Amino acid sequence: MKFYFPDSQDQISPTYDFIKDEYSDFRVRQRDDLYAHQAVKPAPYDGILVSKAIVDGSVKGAGKYSTPQRDRLYRDGVSHFFGLPDTMRSLGDCGAFNYIEEEYPPYTVDAVLEFYYECRFHSGISIDHVIFGYKPEVTEKDADPAWVKRREISLELAEKFIQAVKGRNKLLSEGKRKLEPVGAAQGWSPDSYADSVARLQKMGYKRIALGGMVPLKTPEIISCLERISEVRKDGVEFHLLGITRVDSMERFVGYHVTSFDSTSAFRQAFMDERNNYHTAGRSYMAIRVPQVDGNLTLKRLILAGVVSQSEAIKAERECLKLLRLYDGDKGVEVQEVMDSLRAYQSLLGDAKKLKQVDKYEDTLADRPWRDCPCDLCREHKIEMVIFRGTERNKRRGFHNMTVLEAKMRKLSFA
Repeated sequence: MKFYFPDSQDQISPTYDFIKDEYSDFRVRQRDDLYAHQAVKPAPYDGILVSKAIVDGSVKGAGKYSTPQRDRLYRDGVSHFFGLPDTMRSLGDCGAFNYIEEEYPPYTVDAVLEFYYECRFHSGISIDHVIFGYKPEVTEKDADPAWVKRREISLELAEKFIQAVKGRNKLLSEGKRKLEPVGAAQGWSPDSYADSVARLQKMGYKRIALGGMVPLKTPEIISCLERISEVRKDGVEFHLLGITRVDSMERFVGYHVTSFDSTSAFRQAFMDERNNYHTAGRSYMAIRVPQVDGNLTLKRLILAGVVSQSEAIKAERECLKLLRLYDGDKGVEVQEVMDSLRAYQSLLGDAKKLKQVDKYEDTLADRPWRDCPCDLCREHKIEMVIFRGTERNKRRGFHNMTVLEAKMRKLSFA
């Protein structure tokens, strides 16, 4: 089972100063900053997934890449741009969720192929259009016409895509990387997914990405995979788009799922209300210490005269000092740290967040970072569980992916 990490230009600066909370004056992001596979060993994933919408933008506006970054990706190719080891694969897609509200995908097959071939991806997914719902008992005759149309659009574009890939691959000279075409299957039920897969196989696809399943519960995914297995041809493999579900991976493999992609473990580090720092046995809440000059709520309160800036800065510094003294076994107890965190949080006047401070006690008492073997936790210690700014938060996300990688390694796919 291979795990692909969807790129959104998430990097960390190895020279970031956590005490001063500032970058080095000599930092050059494109030269110095590291992706997760460069920051921790072993690499926490088997490949990178890059969406055209992230690189080139879509109807929602510009992508995550600056013009120089985009130009360098096209010029150097995906493997060189990301510094991928030879064992790591690259997968391209269109980023269908970026145009989910459009009646028709905004890209042509030629434009997508230009992206895949110019960037020299190992594999590329055909253009698809996400279907909004799931109704397992509904036939095509009774289904929402918009769903039927989106599935047909995806299949029509998949047929044009594979024919164009076959033509381009034939024209490539010896030694040039040929693109593996991956067909995108959409559906609203086990039967509609199975029909999509059957038609994609007839077109010649040997690898098929199953899209639109993120909102589905695991039993619903299994139902679709069971039905798909009835039409699957020998040698055909499946990729789950946006699905992690580690506890179900062994079952998924039984239905010839060989790869998946997800940002879930990474994003939980800073998007989840509670499960920010993962371990093999449980998750912990990260300890929020807002930056006085970076927290919008706090800045508004200071500008309104509700909170004294000097008092806020003093409380912020006290929290960080006590956290570090506690981690260094310098005579500071958990309760003293908790009191300082409550005092600082109370300045923001948010009763809900103040109550959440109670949940930090487990994080402090258990000190999970001390038992973690990952490079980042060994280097940064308690800084890894402090919720504060992109450098700490992304490192925690990278750490979470090392936990996912370790869990995947322990699964039996026999």
